[in-house]
Amino acid sequence: MEEEMDGGQKEGMDGEKAGDRENGGGQEKIRDKNGLTEEEFLASYRPGDFERPSVAADMVIFAVTDRREENYRKIPEKELRLLLIRRGGHPYLGCWALPGGFVRPTETADQAAMRELREETGLDQVYLEQLYMFSQPGRDPRTWVMSCSYMALIDGNSVKVQAGDDADQAAWFKVSCRPAGEREGIRMWELTLTHGDIVLKSVLEKAERDTFVQCRIADRGGLAFDHGQIIACGLERLRGKLRYTDAVFHLMPEYFTLTQLKQVYEVILERQLPAAAFRRKMAPMVEETRQYTENEGHRPSRLYRRREGESQGLLRALMPMM
Repeated sequence: MEEEMDGGQKEGMDGEKAGDRENGGGQEKIRDKNGLTEEEFLASYRPGDFERPSVAADMVIFAVTDRREENYRKIPEKELRLLLIRRGGHPYLGCWALPGGFVRPTETADQAAMRELREETGLDQVYLEQLYMFSQPGRDPRTWVMSCSYMALIDGNSVKVQAGDDADQAAWFKVSCRPAGEREGIRMWELTLTHGDIVLKSVLEKAERDTFVQCRIADRGGLAFDHGQIIACGLERLRGKLRYTDAVFHLMPEYFTLTQLKQVYEVILERQLPAAAFRRKMAPMVEETRQYTENEGHRPSRLYRRREGESQGLLRALMPMM
């Protein structure tokens, strides 16, 4: 009996030693149906056997600026603007496009977006969020390219822009997106972008309950790729966030008047808001300062600033008004 046990123990020990020699003393390696370990599989893996897309990070950068007024006594109106670059190479040579670029192998999509934003505006500490992954086949005539798009909100009064490597001009365009009729249950929207004498009009079509993610581009109107759709999605997201977040303050300077804040809401929503109700609803979200506007052609107005740490309940109170 003792000899049988010794023999069994010896056999087990011999097996363990053999496994130790094969695996370097570690546990037995897992093999696939072809008998390969993970290291052997990776050593023989050929990425070229499968088609792989390129990934671009495209930026929808919004800012609110003052419109120039000939009458200095008049309070300047606000304009919602979007940064575009004019392409300096094929495809879509000479067309206007969103700033962006390809994601590098050594960075994440978020890091690529921040790099592009910094290169175009010189800023890196701004509000930035991912919009959507646009992956419609054929969206880029060069090859299979998916766009991981982002929305950035900045104070336009403190930004300078420069064109990137593949662009010959960068400019801020006034942006508007409004319904333009309906046909057989499909609503048409006109995205209008204006910079001086340059006017771009892109026509988008979608069902009433669909978002712009599901829309169809009927007319690019001078915009490259599917960037008209991406811009519309960004504007749709921005309008939605005004109803349930305090994202609007990322478009504002540190100090502002309540009239200026109301103008920003109105230019984004593209409709007027009742002044008294707006002031009442915004009161818990802002706080007075001891400062007033200076060097303006009208009576000085008190300046306010964002109140930190307010609850989402106060923001939801704005929804019925908007």
